[in-house]
Amino acid sequence: MAQTTETPPADTPDGRAPRSPAAPAASAPHGGPRPPRTPRLHRAWFVAAVTFVTIIGAAAFASLPGLLIEPLHQEFDWSRGTIGFAVSVNLALYGLTAPFAAALMDRFGIRRIVAVALSVIALGSVLTVWMTAAWQLVLFWGVLVGLGSGSMALAFAATVTNRWFVARRGLVTGILTAAGASGQLVFLPLLSWLVEHHGWRPAAVTVALAALAVVPFVWLLLRDHPADVGLAPYGGEYAEKPAPVTGAARRAVTVLFKAARTGPFWLLAGTFAICGASTNGLVKTHFVPAAHDHGMPVTAAAGLLAVIGVFDVVGTIASGWFTDRFEARRLLAVYYALRGVSLLFLPMLLAPSVHPPMLFFIVFYGLDWVATVPPTIALCREHYGEDSAIVFGWVLASHQVGAAAVAFAGGVARDVFGSYDLVWYASGALCAAAALMALVIRRPRTGAVSLAGA
Repeated sequence: MAQTTETPPADTPDGRAPRSPAAPAASAPHGGPRPPRTPRLHRAWFVAAVTFVTIIGAAAFASLPGLLIEPLHQEFDWSRGTIGFAVSVNLALYGLTAPFAAALMDRFGIRRIVAVALSVIALGSVLTVWMTAAWQLVLFWGVLVGLGSGSMALAFAATVTNRWFVARRGLVTGILTAAGASGQLVFLPLLSWLVEHHGWRPAAVTVALAALAVVPFVWLLLRDHPADVGLAPYGGEYAEKPAPVTGAARRAVTVLFKAARTGPFWLLAGTFAICGASTNGLVKTHFVPAAHDHGMPVTAAAGLLAVIGVFDVVGTIASGWFTDRFEARRLLAVYYALRGVSLLFLPMLLAPSVHPPMLFFIVFYGLDWVATVPPTIALCREHYGEDSAIVFGWVLASHQVGAAAVAFAGGVARDVFGSYDLVWYASGALCAAAALMALVIRRPRTGAVSLAGA
């Protein structure tokens, strides 16, 4: 008798995982028990879809800082360095919160942490509507939104991927990473139009509403672990849900100290700091005001950033596919080298109107925007195993510290020199250094180990 209804093993080409041993059994042709048919579409893909939508909704807050610099400068007469400092606090806390958020997700669950984080983002964003002093911008946008966004950082995507997927991890990482760019694509044109025609306050309220709108999806549809629904991770074997991990903060710090004793950690942290400096800190924060300095309308410059978001989706998903097939450190070296070259040409391309060379830069830079994330996560997983999500959280912290430094330095450079040219050139040189650092990373001689218990 045909055996086509048998559940495939975990390593079959379709990657479907076996059902829980506790699942009800049917009768086999020979009279013995048989596991039920595995669903054609694994639940892990629904969890990934909810995560994607969540990150898209939360991406609204990341779209706004670059649009606020000129309006806040004009209304409050705050220097660009002062506004850049608030953005740098936001970016630094975004990164420094991430490793603790990953540990808290192990302790309290993904749903609770993400729902609270979105609520904090909404609170911080809406409070900026009533601010009258620069310290309030630092508190509301820098601290509150920074803490909330840090809990919604890429460590969230890494945790979901590590728990729900064994096969296709690189591809899923690329898709979830691209969600942030998709959110930028959705919100940037809208927010820039609101700022241009109605002021920055309606844009801040829009960010708050977008964050709150995602909370019901997270609470109702997201699940913390495959065992919650009696499934194995996609492409893996069934395992019981681990007990909540206590001492989340202590574990995050312990993992940091253990990882800091290894060379790959510093190389990954260094390259990712340069990644943050050349993307979130520089282009996302200062591209719009820099283009406006050359006579380009704010809406046009914001539209170009949105186009970066379009091609970032393509580039990041492609990078995830490449990461499943090629050596991650070599991919990183190529990505950083190409990014550095493109930044060196940018000062010559800025003009009052959009022209073909600028469009070529936008497409090229978009493809490389966060293509570095899938190979970086893969290298963390390769070297640090089950602690890789927390290690990546610390690596992401370095990303945001680099972004924060350049967000502040870019504003100061504009105040002092009257242009951003020096910052573009310096970032291009840093990307060349990151390419060399990536090539120095070596494969571990033994399998990945748990750092928390080392």
